[in-house]
Amino acid sequence: MRNIKNIARCLLALGIISISSCAKKIDEAFINPNAGVKKPIETLLPGIIGNMVGSSAAAGSAYGTANDGIYIGRYVQFWATNVTGNQYDQMGGATGALDILGSVWAMHYFGMGQNLNRIIEWGTEEKKWDYVGVAHAIKAWSWLTLTNVYGEVILTEAFNTSQLTFKYNDQADVYDTVRSVCRTALSFLNQTGDGVDAQNLAKGDAYFYNGDVNKWKKFVYSVMARSFNQLSNKTTYNADSVLFYCNLAINVNSDNAYARFANTGITGTSNYFGPFRGNVGALRQAQYPVNLLTGLNSRFPGVVDPRAPYLLRQNTNGTYRGIVPNKGASGLVAADRPENYWGQGFDTVTSPTSDAKARYIFRNAAYYPIITAAEIQFMKAEAYYRKGEKPQALTAYQAGIGIAFDMLTADFNANIPPAQAITPTSKAAYLGNPVIVPSAANLKLSHIMLQKYLALYGYGSIEVWNDMRRFHYTDQEGAEQVFTDFTPPAGTDLFINNNNKLVYRARPRYNSEYLYNIAELDRLGALALDYNTKEQWFTQK
Repeated sequence: MRNIKNIARCLLALGIISISSCAKKIDEAFINPNAGVKKPIETLLPGIIGNMVGSSAAAGSAYGTANDGIYIGRYVQFWATNVTGNQYDQMGGATGALDILGSVWAMHYFGMGQNLNRIIEWGTEEKKWDYVGVAHAIKAWSWLTLTNVYGEVILTEAFNTSQLTFKYNDQADVYDTVRSVCRTALSFLNQTGDGVDAQNLAKGDAYFYNGDVNKWKKFVYSVMARSFNQLSNKTTYNADSVLFYCNLAINVNSDNAYARFANTGITGTSNYFGPFRGNVGALRQAQYPVNLLTGLNSRFPGVVDPRAPYLLRQNTNGTYRGIVPNKGASGLVAADRPENYWGQGFDTVTSPTSDAKARYIFRNAAYYPIITAAEIQFMKAEAYYRKGEKPQALTAYQAGIGIAFDMLTADFNANIPPAQAITPTSKAAYLGNPVIVPSAANLKLSHIMLQKYLALYGYGSIEVWNDMRRFHYTDQEGAEQVFTDFTPPAGTDLFINNNNKLVYRARPRYNSEYLYNIAELDRLGALALDYNTKEQWFTQK
């Protein structure tokens, strides 16, 4: 009100007070909403980290990997819907004017994009090299995640505010950019002095690495390892590059890249999969992971996995059963139908008032893993295996399983009935079983990929999808299917728009690309109903 009165006085006294003085008062009262306003970079980083999982904004909601993971998790059969007719259970892509499977796109370009650029710009001005390095680290991770979901994406023209339409770049260029950004991140993370301060970094990094630059370096090396591991179908694949970066990456659970939550009762402060946010009420564990964990998969016949109580839900019969995608409860009597992930009945889709029965990543305050030591060990195992160094592959494979067990007991032990908890004895018995850990000579790719699948169950939907697409879901090693017993939807269970093909990508986010970038989408073939089945560069041989 005071500013408005001052403006009025200016207008009434133009003969005495200069016009420039009036302009100053008007500028003070009505700040240009389109002008950049500098903010402390410490306040920008928490929201960016939140976007890695699933954050919200006034312009939209659920930006991050978790929301898209709900749908991608159906593609890899982590879970399925408790009723029939769901197009994502059928490996269908998004249709119509919907932003489904556009959350990673929005995460990268909207939720993180200019915010990361501002941290880099302002952090450079303030010589806070640790913040600049972290921003580049997240940007590299985001570029790789983005391209592996969508294929060709906007790269060279991204964040150019003078343009209304944007050209897409080939995936190979994005991979090159990922590695370049990783190297830039490391160069800044290695700097000391000036404005570098671990305590100050912890202000923005409180819910990830709490200001530990060394852990951020390992995160960057993990992204590099992923970028080399995912090109196993290429003639340029180099197992030694995978191993080099894996050895520098996250190798112990204390370095795991976890998004953490304050869980204050406000939606955005709790885990995206927890009952407070209510996002997974319709999901039920699928038959595939249940069979892997209960001895019904032909790769691990007869072996009950001690991790089952952590990852799965029982039914009223006290057993573990899973549903077949697009079949709902079909084939399961009422007593065999699994609970939902919050410990309620099969038919219940609404959230409970408490997460006292929820487990694993389905609790309100549970950590949400982004990259873990177990994943790195399985990448090492695959790289050694492809080099023909099976004893080293077996060592990494065993380490991956053991680390996956230890992650559950250390960080996800809440609400596990004491009689069902993993013990040193049960862990040792599992690792000592030759069905699970064969001799080096008898180790197969399927051992490695299936144990990686279990280690990443729930949180690693995109990375497991990367693996399954690399093996085209049903590729074989000799006479054996690598993802043993995995059965993609077929016939009427495969979405009609797929034209009898499996899913390999998501379409770009509808409420940006399909509203203004039509010519470029047409060039890519992204207007076709079966664009989601177009194989990506990184999976092609």
